[in-house]
Amino acid sequence: MLGAAPGLCGRWERLEPPRRRPRAARMLRQVLHAGLRTSFHALGRFVAGHPVFFASAPVLLSILLGASFSRYRVEEDVESLLAPKHSLAKIEGNLVDSLFPVNRSKHALYSDLQTPGRYGRVIVTSRKGSVLDPVHLDTVLKLHRRIYQMQVTVPATGFNSFNYSFSYLCLPDDKNVCIIDDIIRAMEEIQSARSANRSVPVLRYPITQLADGRQAYIGHQLGGVTGWGPGGAVRAPGMGPRAEGVRSARALQLTYYLHGRGSLMDRVASQWEKAFCAELQHFAALHPKLGLYPSTSSSLRTDFQFSSVLAHRPLLASLGVCGVLAVLCCSMRDCVRSKPWLGLLALLSITLSGLTAAGILNLTGATYNSTYLGIPFVMLGHGLFGSFEMLSSWRRTREDQHVKERVASVFEDVMLRFSGSTMLHLMTLGLAASPLTNMEAVRLFCRTAALAITISYVYMLSFYSSCLVFTGYLETGYRHGCFCRRVPKPDRLDSKPAWYRCLMYTRYQDETQTTNLPHGVGHAHAHTPEPNLTHVHTANNPGVHGHIANSTHSHPHTHSTASMDPHPQDSHLLLGCVRRCYGDWITNTYVKPFVVLLYLVYISFGLMGFLQVTQGSDPSALVAMDTATVLYTRAQQRYFSSYSPVIGFYIYESAPYWNASVQRDLLEYAKGFQRISWLEAYLNYLSDHNQSTSQPRENFTRTLRQSFLREPQFAHFADDIIFAERGQGEEPDVAASRIFLVAKTTENKREEMSVLLDTLRRLSLTSRVRFLIFNPSFVYLDRYAAAVSSPLRHSLLAVLFLLGLSSLAVVEPLVSVWLGLTLLSVQFGVLGFMTLWGVELDCMSVLCLISALGHSADCSSPLLCGFASGRGESRTRWVRVALERHGVPSLQTLICYSAALVPVGSVRSNLTRTLFRCLTLTAGCSALHTLAFLPTLLTFLPPSKTRGHRPGGGEGQRQEVECVEMNDSTRVVDQITTV
Repeated sequence: MLGAAPGLCGRWERLEPPRRRPRAARMLRQVLHAGLRTSFHALGRFVAGHPVFFASAPVLLSILLGASFSRYRVEEDVESLLAPKHSLAKIEGNLVDSLFPVNRSKHALYSDLQTPGRYGRVIVTSRKGSVLDPVHLDTVLKLHRRIYQMQVTVPATGFNSFNYSFSYLCLPDDKNVCIIDDIIRAMEEIQSARSANRSVPVLRYPITQLADGRQAYIGHQLGGVTGWGPGGAVRAPGMGPRAEGVRSARALQLTYYLHGRGSLMDRVASQWEKAFCAELQHFAALHPKLGLYPSTSSSLRTDFQFSSVLAHRPLLASLGVCGVLAVLCCSMRDCVRSKPWLGLLALLSITLSGLTAAGILNLTGATYNSTYLGIPFVMLGHGLFGSFEMLSSWRRTREDQHVKERVASVFEDVMLRFSGSTMLHLMTLGLAASPLTNMEAVRLFCRTAALAITISYVYMLSFYSSCLVFTGYLETGYRHGCFCRRVPKPDRLDSKPAWYRCLMYTRYQDETQTTNLPHGVGHAHAHTPEPNLTHVHTANNPGVHGHIANSTHSHPHTHSTASMDPHPQDSHLLLGCVRRCYGDWITNTYVKPFVVLLYLVYISFGLMGFLQVTQGSDPSALVAMDTATVLYTRAQQRYFSSYSPVIGFYIYESAPYWNASVQRDLLEYAKGFQRISWLEAYLNYLSDHNQSTSQPRENFTRTLRQSFLREPQFAHFADDIIFAERGQGEEPDVAASRIFLVAKTTENKREEMSVLLDTLRRLSLTSRVRFLIFNPSFVYLDRYAAAVSSPLRHSLLAVLFLLGLSSLAVVEPLVSVWLGLTLLSVQFGVLGFMTLWGVELDCMSVLCLISALGHSADCSSPLLCGFASGRGESRTRWVRVALERHGVPSLQTLICYSAALVPVGSVRSNLTRTLFRCLTLTAGCSALHTLAFLPTLLTFLPPSKTRGHRPGGGEGQRQEVECVEMNDSTRVVDQITTV
């Protein structure tokens, strides 16, 4: 056995009798691992042989692609981002627009139902008293006149400039007069009555009657209403259908509709909206007793993208804090073996990959939105994991080897795991970016993140690896890791001051060899990857398959001797803490029950939050705080939450309206709603004129057209009926019609609207009358939960499928099982705790949950592979070894990642607040599993450490051989000691 491997060293081998041939799957894994490790070894040698090219090429490519920022474009259509892409509500909206376009309405518009492309809207509140008080009412009408007379100049300078007023941009009625809200007409009537010392007309709520006899719904125009009940009693806000009149109102809402005809008029309307907001700001300063909350058609888009502007400085602060901690994590007391520059170079590699990805997006014509703020943190977590793993592996290599061999050993040891975690990232993001995803914001984010992760992986293989080569040459030449100056030998260093000796402290190779000689273990034992050793194990001892079954494989005796460090002060601070303190503490028998109890508490709170998950379909929850959209939404929820938005009830096919049963069905559908119905008004009209409501078709239609619609108080219903000609001399049919419904709501307005939508849709499937219901808010509500959660489910299933497939040919099956359970546990905890923290399930939180799959795999997979690779000794021993080798890089990644999140938490934005909370929970749950739960559970759960290892004693026990290679400047001596 010894003669078969004359050049081997640094291993303990137990000679055992031949065993049966391993299974085919195990042999396949061995062959694949050997081939992949050999390929990465050759790639490492190639990169180390051309470091200048691999360092300069990414920098030049990033600079060239970074010059494409002149093509930077921001997404303009927020609805397409945040609403489900394919939904029934969008189809219904298109049908409604084709039947009843906005410009067809010539009498009245409902601000929360029919919203043209451009508009200006304002909520006016009184800080004291009612907005209907004479002083406030006069002020509101004065504001209305100023807005009506306001002009904008387009273009701003030049001889071709024109002044445009609201009367030129507004939507006209049948008399070519701008359509204004009914509450303005009612307030003008009240003001005229007061001026003429006449009795003030009664203003009813939510449906009032105007001076021309027309009934108008003002529930969405008057808010915070207190009414007079029967007998003069005061009714609470929200009154009821039997209220006699409005006693006071705390708020009112005015909407000014614009009609953008062509590109020029659209640009004019855009300028008018800006002037509208500026005029309201100026008016609010002159009248502090009123509160003004404006909103325009571009407010949501502007405030949604404003989060990116607010996050500029915090992102730079995150980069700076992460850079400082990365430098500290890469530093040691030994100034030669310390690698502080590698921490900054790792961040530079991530930055260059982000710049390259952004350049590719610019060249392909992609647009940006504020959800992309999460992509730098996805890249940061993955890139730091790879860099710290490579540095940890570098420190376990033999210092007497050439730099090329050391880099090749690092590639052989790390890149298989790093490539696997990259594949997990790409699988989760790629499937979420597929056409299966119905949410455009999720799809675009995952597509861009997948591109960034791919480029980051390539740059880690090229740029960061070449930087590792350069620092390796500095270490070989005994140059200072920070100042690159050659460190003097101890005999010359003794004459220097104390501060200089502390700054230049290092250990020379001859000193290390002399010190380590009595222990029988040198630095040759410090690293696991040994290509020759792997091939000898395969050829001469097939039973010892554990050494090549995983990307991390070592022999227990190697670590038992290597752990006796004669210079503990030279090791890394975190490594020393894990090696001498934390590893023994977390595997202590008396600590394990408390860790298991902590995991049960973790699952319990996660389940508590999981059962309370709510969907966040409100777009205003993703905009910057203290903006016009947020302030307007708060005012609307406070004062206008008594009634739902106006819901359009559209009968899109010809129906026998003259039939008594059809009339009963339609009246039954509208029962319980506040309604503006032409059919109900027409039936009452027939009853008042002593006519039967069940008439032949011709009589029913003739009376409708020639009598009912010509009455002044009913003329506005002409906007709600579409007639279709039949033939010459015949009365036309009612081809389509609409009525308006308003439901009484409580504080949970959006949830009630979602339930109402589902109820009415189920009713439309069984009704004899073909109808649909629509409101613009249904576009966000319709199948929102399914659209948001489906990418998360698809990504999770893709990861589990990938792990199951890889367990057949690449990794140990138990590693895949443990990793899959860990990902599920982390995902479950993040979802539950974010709900308890007040985060709803919206597109931003789902993006964080998708990225959490890859982040938790980065942290836990090396620990699991390191533990599963060991054979012999105890579970506790291999848990400590895995923590020492892979727990420290994961801890360094989590420290830098968590610190980078802190500045983001200070951004005044709902979107970044969701991002901060979800990513913080991801880092915390990943840290708990990697550093506490897994190390404890692996000490008493499979995989077993006795497989392939025969306990001591008995006839089968053979001798163990330790092979130690000692180097000096002239020769290599193999010392073989029999134990």
